[in-house]
Amino acid sequence: MEYSYLGKSGLKVSRLCLGTMNFGPETEEKDAFKIMDAALDAGINFFDTANVYGHDRKGWTEEIIGRWFQQGGGRREKVVLATKVYGDMKNENDGPNAGSGLSAYKIRRHLDASLKRLQTDHIELYQMHHIDRNVSWDELWGVFESVVDRGQVGYIGSSNFAGWHIAVAQAEAKARRFLGLVSEQHLYNLNERSAELEVLPAAQELGLGVIPWSPLAGGLLGRNALAGTGSRSARAKEKVEQNRAKLEQFAALSRELGEKEDVIALAWVLSHPAVTAPIIGPRTLEQLEDALRVPEVKLSKDVLAKLDEIFPGPGKPAPEAYAW
Repeated sequence: MEYSYLGKSGLKVSRLCLGTMNFGPETEEKDAFKIMDAALDAGINFFDTANVYGHDRKGWTEEIIGRWFQQGGGRREKVVLATKVYGDMKNENDGPNAGSGLSAYKIRRHLDASLKRLQTDHIELYQMHHIDRNVSWDELWGVFESVVDRGQVGYIGSSNFAGWHIAVAQAEAKARRFLGLVSEQHLYNLNERSAELEVLPAAQELGLGVIPWSPLAGGLLGRNALAGTGSRSARAKEKVEQNRAKLEQFAALSRELGEKEDVIALAWVLSHPAVTAPIIGPRTLEQLEDALRVPEVKLSKDVLAKLDEIFPGPGKPAPEAYAW
């Protein structure tokens, strides 16, 4: 396994991040334990979750990870743990402060609840799951400074931020002499490349490591998309039909390279210099094992050019993408 510093921090993480959103609703606890054990054995030390994961039973995924930590064997000490805050946890005790958001009130309460579910006293990377336009950066950096000072959190990250959100956040942090954001978790894959306009350039310039979510576009870029043996939802089938021409070209190129589509798609994401680690979300051990080879797959300039032809992005960062 290859490792990289997470943004401008001194924290080293694996070039693949284990996503856990399926744990509970899609993957039984015993199977989730096996996947986490196998990931750790393979050198993946970066695990990502969120307080809202668990679908209708929010917090379920964090609870599963907490019980896995309690099995011992140095599991907790070996993992760089990331979780998120923002979503509505449906806690009636929050009263009028229930709902989504990032108030200092909510962050303190929800951090304590996440630590309890995860059965740990600290989280390496605490991420804002979404921007909250109603909260000032004075309030946000104030509360984040306090939880870092208390040792409950090591670093702060963002998710689903625009480029200008990142720029403002870092300027406000610098004014307070605080480290600020070390990462941005963002939607990025061959079929959705809008992050190349603003977010990826901002992350590179300001020292954030990018952690792409949905690097396989919800299965659209997986090996089973054209065969229809992956997701069978009506929406998924519609997306396949909308993108069939591109997917057929992609499948042909993958066959020519002797690799599966998902391996190529993940390797492409990992090839961007702003990217630290794409999030892989295996539901089975087999899916995890397939992904482990990705850091070893290096795509040539010719292959990258062919992928640009099949899945054209904006072409350049802003403003060159749309101006002279």
